[in-house]
Amino acid sequence: MLNWDDPLASTNTAKVETVEDVAPVAVEPAANEPTAEAAVIAVPTPSPIVVPEPEKIVIAKSQPRASVPVANVAPVNPDDKRVINGMTDINQLAPFKYPWAWQYFLNANKNHWTPLDINMAQDVHDYRHNLTVEERHVYENVLSYLTTSDILAMRNIGLAVMEKMSAPELQIYQARQVYEEALHTWTYQHCIETIGLDQSEIYNRYRVVPEINQKIQLANNRLNSVMRSDIDLHDRDELENFVMAYAFFGGIFEGCWFYNGFSPIFALQRRGLMKGTAEQLQYIMRDEVMHASFGIRVVKQIIKEENVKLDPRKIQEMFEEADAAEEIYGGYILRDPILGYSKEAHHGQFRFIANRRAKQLGFAEPFPGQEATLPWLDEQANMKKEKNFFETKVTEYQTGSALNWD
Repeated sequence: MLNWDDPLASTNTAKVETVEDVAPVAVEPAANEPTAEAAVIAVPTPSPIVVPEPEKIVIAKSQPRASVPVANVAPVNPDDKRVINGMTDINQLAPFKYPWAWQYFLNANKNHWTPLDINMAQDVHDYRHNLTVEERHVYENVLSYLTTSDILAMRNIGLAVMEKMSAPELQIYQARQVYEEALHTWTYQHCIETIGLDQSEIYNRYRVVPEINQKIQLANNRLNSVMRSDIDLHDRDELENFVMAYAFFGGIFEGCWFYNGFSPIFALQRRGLMKGTAEQLQYIMRDEVMHASFGIRVVKQIIKEENVKLDPRKIQEMFEEADAAEEIYGGYILRDPILGYSKEAHHGQFRFIANRRAKQLGFAEPFPGQEATLPWLDEQANMKKEKNFFETKVTEYQTGSALNWD
């Protein structure tokens, strides 16, 4: 059982003869041929034969082979490893200091799937014939936000986080994470193509719809400052900035915005609509829960190893900033409530999840007393499904296991 708090050619230079290089040779006519001007036929001028001189063989005196200097290195001691700023060999996987990171990688590989595994035929019919105008608005804008967000997540892990890790067991899981973010982007693209949405219009909404754009820009502002290779994590200010950025990414961007962001589609699924898309998002949600859990654990490990002291006011400001952006976003996609779902429920659930993530990070709850407004969301994510084999291809996600979300 996975526990959310602790889931474990060479070039030819020879000269080519041209017509200009060929000397004309006069040929006399045969005796029985009528007298006429001699015909001129171009034939090559024979080249002189050059016999090379015998090679002079020089036998050199035997010289001693230059020796390659070998460093006097000791075996890797796992106790010397660190999440960042480590000095051990980054290319040597074991012995592990962080066996839990390796377990994340093994679990992620059990969770393999592709969007082609899910039948989307009913979704095409639902979108065209069963969704209301308001429901289509929700569906399209959720996809529009997600398409950009997962690319941003992929770049952040690959460019801002992975290269800063100094233990390979951490990097290996993050390499898998980069792949999964690309897989999620493929999934949204597959949904957009299958439903027949205008790709240019859907993908550009994050640029032209202010309520969607402001979430992306907030994430960029939080993450861009650490998305560079020359950052010096021995500098305490840079280190604090990195830890805050990673806490935002793992705790809020993936732990809250993604987790809460799928719920409008799950609300449609609960009424028997867009079930193929919702199942795709359930698979993505399982990945994202592991991403967030891993990120939170790494942040806590860095805080412990590097003795980082974060300012509680900055932490509260980070959560409040994300909360304001989520409220604006929810107000846009749910400007007209759909059956079983409203902007108030969406915003309330964000605050409830934000409290959970803050506690897991070791921070104070930013929104004390907030109750769950979508109590079914955790159960939805567990993917308890009973399917007829002939209706859809069942891809078991960690057979026999379930996630504990508390």
